[in-house]
Amino acid sequence: MAYGLLKGKRGVVFGALDEHSIATHVAKRAIEEGASIVLTNAPVAFRAGTINKLAEELGVEAIAADATSIDDLTNLFEKAPEILGGKIDFVLHSIGMSVNIRKKREYFDLNYDWMQKTYDISAISFHKMMQVAHKLDSLNEGGSIIALTYIAADRTFPFYSEMAEAKAILESYARSFGYHLGERKRIRVNTVSQSPTMTKAGSGVKGFAEFFEYSDKMSPLGNADAESCADYCMTLFSDLTRMVTMQNLYHDGGFSKMGMHPGIMTGELRII
Repeated sequence: MAYGLLKGKRGVVFGALDEHSIATHVAKRAIEEGASIVLTNAPVAFRAGTINKLAEELGVEAIAADATSIDDLTNLFEKAPEILGGKIDFVLHSIGMSVNIRKKREYFDLNYDWMQKTYDISAISFHKMMQVAHKLDSLNEGGSIIALTYIAADRTFPFYSEMAEAKAILESYARSFGYHLGERKRIRVNTVSQSPTMTKAGSGVKGFAEFFEYSDKMSPLGNADAESCADYCMTLFSDLTRMVTMQNLYHDGGFSKMGMHPGIMTGELRII
């Protein structure tokens, strides 16, 4: 059901790739709520063709941009307002990648060059994105910026490896930039800590399937799926949350507040 929450607003969505991507669900819901959007992803996603197909399906334009490249981000935030007919009201950062995890390097044996790449792609890109957009004056007064994060930023989940530190940096950027953008243009910056979600990136993490089930059973409402995450993002992009900023907001079915589950302790609920 659409409520017209984003009627007349313009947005940029980073990270949409295929039907499983949270960013894809966010893009679709934003359009349903009345927004005009531009999609963006790394050039490799365009070579694969998936984002082109998605853009055609949604009837929007897509701009290739390496989120770690100032030149690419500059091109993006110059072109997007031209395409959309005005400054940007909302941005979603849904980007994360760890070479160490992909290469199955254990946490106590990480390749530090790969670690720096992880931080650049998964966290520093968020700062670069906001800095470039601000310098170009591409963001509208009273806008909203969201980055997707995970609770491993402040709790230990060994399988999440160096991505835990990347998310901690990401959340810190939201607080710091949230101050500066709030003071200057009343722009809100928040992070959303989502449940484990069956995306291409998430399913590539060692032990993900087992943890997905564990999280689902530990959470009173179960895991939040990509569609419900998109719904939540709509509220954060809308004017209804105009006084919410610099927050890490948990969208996880209650998992973040659970200490233990009686059913798991007694064996009534079984984990793989």
